[in-house]
Amino acid sequence: MVSRQYRVSEGDKVKVDFREGEIGTRLEFDRVLLYQGADGLNIGQPVIEGARIVTDVVDHPSTKLYIQHFRRRKNYRRLRGHRQP
Repeated sequence: MVSRQYRVSEGDKVKVDFREGEIGTRLEFDRVLLYQGADGLNIGQPVIEGARIVTDVVDHPSTKLYIQHFRRRKNYRRLRGHRQP
């Protein structure tokens, strides 16, 4: 799995890579690298112990991306589709 970092706040909707889970289930991310609250800024070395992000799965969107190759005057056309889960 590719590691990615997201900046989130309470109430944000964030699009992440596909995770196993039905719509409406609760996911938990326990690798928090940085936290800024009323008490100040906490930076993990490498993660903050005891911190976690609790989220709900809202939707599983899947949009198809089309890749088209075309060379003029060569009778060369290729159309490929890719759907990222």
